[in-house]
Amino acid sequence: MRALSFAYAGTALLAVAVGLGLWTQQSQADSPKSPKVPKYEVDSTWPKPFPSTPDPVTGRARTWIPGEVAGTCVDSRDHVFIVTRGNLIAPEGVKGIAAPPIMEFDTEGNTVAAWGDRNVLPNGIHGCFVDYQDNIWIAGNGDGIVQKYSRSGSLMLQIGTRGVCDNPPANTCGNSGTNPAANQSQTLLNQPADMWVDPNPDPMTGQRGSVYIADGYGNHRVVVFSATGQYLRQWGGVAGTVINVTSDYPDKFGAGDGGHPHCVVGGNDGLMYVCDRQNDRIQVFTKTGVLQRVIPVLPGTGATPYPGGAPPLGTAGSAWDLDFSNDWAQTFMFEVDGGNEQMLIMSRMQGTILSKFGQPGRQASQFTFLHSVAKDSKGNLYTGETINGRRIQKFKQIECNNGNGKGSGQGNCN
Repeated sequence: MRALSFAYAGTALLAVAVGLGLWTQQSQADSPKSPKVPKYEVDSTWPKPFPSTPDPVTGRARTWIPGEVAGTCVDSRDHVFIVTRGNLIAPEGVKGIAAPPIMEFDTEGNTVAAWGDRNVLPNGIHGCFVDYQDNIWIAGNGDGIVQKYSRSGSLMLQIGTRGVCDNPPANTCGNSGTNPAANQSQTLLNQPADMWVDPNPDPMTGQRGSVYIADGYGNHRVVVFSATGQYLRQWGGVAGTVINVTSDYPDKFGAGDGGHPHCVVGGNDGLMYVCDRQNDRIQVFTKTGVLQRVIPVLPGTGATPYPGGAPPLGTAGSAWDLDFSNDWAQTFMFEVDGGNEQMLIMSRMQGTILSKFGQPGRQASQFTFLHSVAKDSKGNLYTGETINGRRIQKFKQIECNNGNGKGSGQGNCN
């Protein structure tokens, strides 16, 4: 696949009408000796204005518009990638043009590269991950494939078959529900939501680069493949009705359509953190699928009732995506609560919510269909919004301590 790369040299400056917002809501349980919860402020100057393309008929400049931002990820140079759906809505198509599916930004927010062929990429492009070799992985929640690309846009590997899903007998792509023949294939996926690539040796094969896939919009499992795309193992299955998120079907995933599991992320502790979005929880497994614990997020958001039994909001849930703080202990977990349109800062060990920022809305620091999060080496967060949100925002880390009580957030939070 041919990549489109360029240096952005526009001279126009983006006028910013919204000032920086600052949030922190520390728990009263924090003691003076407790690790200090990081603080963030929105960077309204990031990203810079997008490039333009001349209209082939009129010659007028038409600005790139990403449409839905379905995934965010960061490489070893702190370059940020977004995967976009390009489905413009009125009046975007009048003066704008759909941006290429994959856009790359430098640390200043300039668009430095863009590429991708929507006839080759997964349908319903969804989620992205940059591995330890700076290759880019992309899934598709409207298809049955996960793809690996070089940073310049060359297709290197595909797991699954385009348009064919693990949902016998017809193998149509869609929620397999309780179909006993689904969730079994060693070659096919069904609307995968996310993936994570292990830089360390696999616990069973000893080889690096195992690919953990949240096969979660159609299927309801985590499935693991080798670096070359060979099936290794899987775990999960379809949960019944979950009332108590920690004890009901703790190793299974929601039966509904919509990403269950919706994320899979490896921690420095050697464990896998998996988002069961519908059931408002993060399940923690070994790399071979043995359940270790369940972390409730905000019960009462998705299909689970509020504590005490009150009916839930009935949104898509509170466990969408996550990342960890940069200290080796990964003291903090940054959790995307798209059901309530906020970013949660949680204690990884205790599973408690320490702080949060954001609220529903369309202004800087607010969210509409908050979907994904990625972190750079300085601890800054990049959030992607899809459906009606359709943007990426940067949140600068202005204070942190990486769990040791020190650090001002001025580049020393690695």
